[in-house]
Amino acid sequence: MPVVVVYMWSGVSKEAKERVVKGITRVFEELGIPAQAVEVIIQEVPKENWGVSGELASEKFKEVKPP
Repeated sequence: MPVVVVYMWSGVSKEAKERVVKGITRVFEELGIPAQAVEVIIQEVPKENWGVSGELASEKFKEVKPP
């Protein structure tokens, strides 16, 4: 049973999360693994708790809005 952990910034819509879960599950189904065996865990992290290239994501990507 595959377990996939996805870390993403907080604030992503429920609909976007559903697309992520369905997309990841579909990849495993294409490998022959039944959908009911696939688990996806989404961990939301605030942008101010995420660093990229020595900067806080909240500063580096302030113009990026979650879907």
